[in-house]
Amino acid sequence: MGIFTEIFAWWTGNTIGTRVFTWRKGVRVGEDDLGNSYYKERNGPRRWVIYRTLAEPSQIPPAWHAWLHHTVDVPPTEEEYRPRPWEKAHRPNMTGTYEAYRPPGSTLRPDVRKPPLDYEPWQPR
Repeated sequence: MGIFTEIFAWWTGNTIGTRVFTWRKGVRVGEDDLGNSYYKERNGPRRWVIYRTLAEPSQIPPAWHAWLHHTVDVPPTEEEYRPRPWEKAHRPNMTGTYEAYRPPGSTLRPDVRKPPLDYEPWQPR
């Protein structure tokens, strides 16, 4: 993002105030696959994230979420973790996009012409 966006765009969550605070008091801990950077306070308990794009909390993977909320003390970059075979890869919230879940019968579902009926409607003779 450009410097102009950092100064005036609060909705990105990455304003000039955040940059100054991070520069003065932050220590970089790591980065996730999406490009988000994670920091902690030098002499304090505070932890935060600087998003690569828009500030969308659903972009934080579960391992980093646990670290940010003090569920675990060790950041994911310092531990060797292998996901279990049944674990799915992290996927951000898709609400409001074309990939959002559309249940059967939804008028927004593009591949369904007529909603499926689980009953037989009454027809007059």
